[in-house]
Amino acid sequence: MSYQILLYYKYVEVTDPTAIKLWQRTLCQQLDLKGRIIVAPEGINGTVEGPIDNINQYVRAMREYPPFNTIKYKRSEGTGTAFPNLSVKVRADIISNSVAEWDVNPAHMTGKYLTADELHEWYESGKKFYLVDMRNDYEHKSGHFENAILPELENFRDLPKVLPQLQQLTDAPVVTVCTGGVRCEKATGFLVKHGMQDVYQLQDGIVTYMEKYPNQHFKGKLYVFDDRVLMGFDTDSPQHEIVGRCSVCQKPSEQYVNCTNDECHRHLICCEECLSTRTPFTCPQGCRA
Repeated sequence: MSYQILLYYKYVEVTDPTAIKLWQRTLCQQLDLKGRIIVAPEGINGTVEGPIDNINQYVRAMREYPPFNTIKYKRSEGTGTAFPNLSVKVRADIISNSVAEWDVNPAHMTGKYLTADELHEWYESGKKFYLVDMRNDYEHKSGHFENAILPELENFRDLPKVLPQLQQLTDAPVVTVCTGGVRCEKATGFLVKHGMQDVYQLQDGIVTYMEKYPNQHFKGKLYVFDDRVLMGFDTDSPQHEIVGRCSVCQKPSEQYVNCTNDECHRHLICCEECLSTRTPFTCPQGCRA
């Protein structure tokens, strides 16, 4: 049986998030889909996996509901084991349950969209721009765009802490990137709200760019929030570059492991050799408080 993973989001007013949660849970259970779905007054954000026919039925059902009928779906090959179960939750926002206080609604305030083709052309033409990675710091360690600014974001909610740094980028366009686009919608709205002018976001996220332009300007693999952990396109090509580095010995590696300290559980890259000598594995530079 062939499986498919569906990644999507939509910023749209949801008047009864609890009712949508119940509908989504029932729909996914009927179609034997697993994954994570977040519903909030500002919209919906989901990643689900299931047999391809069932995924297609899910998309058809979503398109029959008017507020969700324009959702753009990103599809990738599944394994059937990407998610251990189904989680459908109502949250204050559709990203981290911690940025609703920013008072930014991407349905009304967000950055300009830059397509994958346009970003590729900007790189190829040598155009001056600042590319800012809006993912958590552990995500971009396995892969990122060339010359990207990688702010120290342990969590997306930390964006206000690096705002002063980003506000200095005034002499060229600023382009934000994230996995599928949902964080950039909110991040660019936040930057615009705080006075930044020439702000763009990579439309449909890094995954769409990688699919169209594998191994071109995005180096390494993309971190994803399911049991695959990393995904890439054309990774057997000589052009594929391993950018991840073992947190112990700094040798190239694309293997993530969790710190075993119950007070930490930080996600780090560690090669097989170092992992075999550090059991249980804890943060080489010390665990966070």
